[in-house]
Amino acid sequence: MYLHIALSPEQMGRKPVTNHISDDIRAGGPNVLWPTEDDATADADRGFIGTIDPPIITAADGRVVWRVDDYAFLDGKPPASVNPSLWRVSKLNRRHGLYQVADGIFQVRGFDAANMTIVVGATGFIIIDPLMSVETAEAALALTRSHLGDRPVTAVIISHSHADHFGGIKGVVKADEIESSQIPLVAPAGFWEHAVGESLYAGPAMFRRSGYQAGFSLPRGPHGGVGTGLGAGASMGTMTLIEPTVFIDDVSEMTLDGVPFEFHYTPDTEAPAEMICYLPRHRALCMAEIVSQSMHNIYTLRGTEVRDALGWSRAIDDALASFGDRSDVMFLTHQWPVWGTAKVVQHLELQRDLYRYIHDETLRLANHGYGPLDAAEMIELPDSLAKFSPNRGTYGALNQNVKGVWQRYLGWFDGNPANLHSLPPTAMGQRYVNAIGGAAAVLEQAKTALEGEDLRWAAELLKQLLAADPSHSEGRALQARVFERLAYLSESGVWRNFYLSGARELGEASARQRAAAGHARDELLAAISTEKSLDYMAIRLNGPKAHDFVLTIALSLTDSEESFTVSVGRGVLTYRRVAGPNGCDLSLRIAKLDFAKLASGATTLRDLQAQASLEHQGDLARLETLMSLMDQFN
Repeated sequence: MYLHIALSPEQMGRKPVTNHISDDIRAGGPNVLWPTEDDATADADRGFIGTIDPPIITAADGRVVWRVDDYAFLDGKPPASVNPSLWRVSKLNRRHGLYQVADGIFQVRGFDAANMTIVVGATGFIIIDPLMSVETAEAALALTRSHLGDRPVTAVIISHSHADHFGGIKGVVKADEIESSQIPLVAPAGFWEHAVGESLYAGPAMFRRSGYQAGFSLPRGPHGGVGTGLGAGASMGTMTLIEPTVFIDDVSEMTLDGVPFEFHYTPDTEAPAEMICYLPRHRALCMAEIVSQSMHNIYTLRGTEVRDALGWSRAIDDALASFGDRSDVMFLTHQWPVWGTAKVVQHLELQRDLYRYIHDETLRLANHGYGPLDAAEMIELPDSLAKFSPNRGTYGALNQNVKGVWQRYLGWFDGNPANLHSLPPTAMGQRYVNAIGGAAAVLEQAKTALEGEDLRWAAELLKQLLAADPSHSEGRALQARVFERLAYLSESGVWRNFYLSGARELGEASARQRAAAGHARDELLAAISTEKSLDYMAIRLNGPKAHDFVLTIALSLTDSEESFTVSVGRGVLTYRRVAGPNGCDLSLRIAKLDFAKLASGATTLRDLQAQASLEHQGDLARLETLMSLMDQFN
């Protein structure tokens, strides 16, 4: 039932909606936050041992993969172009080097998006989360060895299925060391599927949005990128993957190189496959990315399935009950640790309640009939949560997280019949422009809104103008100015990056092309199941073009001994995991990796023929026709 008009914001005990940026976002609030900036700085600096010089990490070809000093400009008081709360956390995030967390536990921070943790074992190093790129992981391990001794890596733990935590694995171990079980590789159940699958089907779209989220195209500086709020960004090196040998699917105790670990499986929290671990000998708790020094994302702007805020809150509470009073230190896979049992307990309690509050308040308002936009405007954190600095929206934002909870339970439709079949953007923009009196009138109203700091309304007006006429040069320039102003006010580093990336694209026609995705590396494609390759091939099939094309293929994978019958008809590609019948139009024998490359568009049928990488019976020209009906995403 559509109940949106049931109660006013005032009746609900909330402030009425405003068209302006809220005062606390404008102020940033660092003077009322706790821990204080001085206390947080002391924690971020605690245990520093050393860093690299020169401050550059390069690939084998000389290409710069990461600069640890990119954010050296973050010092002193915040400029007018950066929200004070974001400036505060970005200053803390800019630290880089090797740090001691506890006796026998160290972290390399600031060498990539995430931290690499090193636990000293009986004979070598146990690595937790080997960063995103081979090059940064190699540099982190080299720095560690230069200070702690040239010890071997004796075990690797991957906390969850996001690439910034596993992509550098071949920088710390060799694949054959894992595959031969010389070195255990421990990961949460579901890791292998989600590591390669979470971003596969919508990969190109997600990659472009990830570029906006991380601010890949932005210069670093007070008018550009200052980080994401969770860290300094992401490296641009070589990403790798090795299949784990040990999977955690519940509560599990094990000893790695003489060090006892207690693992708790925490799926469907910050990642679909995730786990935390406790080191009883060290009284140290690793919370993976389930807690952090910033509010995290229930809905992430790069695009993933919406996360379960209720399950997330419960997972934190389980950790609190199991390990809170047994922990002298809590270290995280981003940002800096928390020391002292009382502070660990406090941090866990307040972040547990943060995600629970967002979840429950969103559904309370939804059940009163409020849609996602209204709920996102109305919900504010109480001071007991909002003034705890790790709960500030410097990474994930309260507004987007409320919308995420609403979407998880109720989907895209807000219940208002007027929104059931809205016009698409171009048609809507044209009608808006006509209704207001033409492009000049829209532009004039947008200028007035900008001058009055009514920035969200200015952005809306210009969105409609540019939907009607994307080439409107004055509209593009004005929208870029509006986005810049919104960026400077944004507490979330991710929001700032999105606004500034949008402004940059409005001013540079080539920006979108520069952010285009490349092909995945062979080892990542090799990790994709054949079913997922076929699913992606089906996504690439241009349905309108292929509506009258019919083909049946008997597909055999020569190295995995898999057989499929693939059918194309009515603009749809389907398959079954059975050997193809005798009546198939074409029989194809091909290696699993070669097929994955063909299905993804990373190679062509002609290339495979030239390399003698496939065998066939039947008319191969039919397969060439099918491939010509596939879209190539960029």
